[in-house]
Amino acid sequence: MVDREMKERGAMSDQYRPMVRRASAVVALTAGVALALAGCGGGGGDKQPDSKPSSKSASSGGTASKGGSSPSADATQVLAQVKGEKGIEVTINSVVRDAGGFLTVQGSVTNNGTEVFNADMWVGSETAVSRSGASVAGAVLVDQAGKKRYYVLRDTEGKCLCTMGLLSIQPKETRPIFAQFPAPPTGTTSVEFQLPTMPPAKIQISEG
Repeated sequence: MVDREMKERGAMSDQYRPMVRRASAVVALTAGVALALAGCGGGGGDKQPDSKPSSKSASSGGTASKGGSSPSADATQVLAQVKGEKGIEVTINSVVRDAGGFLTVQGSVTNNGTEVFNADMWVGSETAVSRSGASVAGAVLVDQAGKKRYYVLRDTEGKCLCTMGLLSIQPKETRPIFAQFPAPPTGTTSVEFQLPTMPPAKIQISEG
């Protein structure tokens, strides 16, 4: 009788062993999945700090690009504007002294009159630059403090380093102009721009 009970218990024990093994495997598998999920969660947390610097970089880049737009705005400023006969208007936008010892004046001429305009008189009376034709070759910078006059530079052919071909400017038409001069001393910060037949204009010098 005792032997029979022991055999039955042994048989029952043998039946439960596979179940125990399966349960252990399920527990082990569950623990493995939990660890894997925890690992993925930790990786996602590590990525969050990395995303912050990139957004800061984009923000700083945007600021740089804005700052980069400020020179184009300066190019449209009006330093001086003079009006002559028959509705002719000269606007000075830029007067820059560069490191090479030159000073460049840039602006525009607008015909606000009713007749076609030719800048024949703007070439001046100097025979040395007469080959420049209708131009701003007769422009002069006057440094009243230093008591000096600066004339438009010219090339080896006697033509001015300035805008030429200012012919047939139609009513309501605007054309750009420029002229290069020897640069006044660095202590001179303003000069008077004079163009034949036009009123003088006082202009401030910028450093290039």
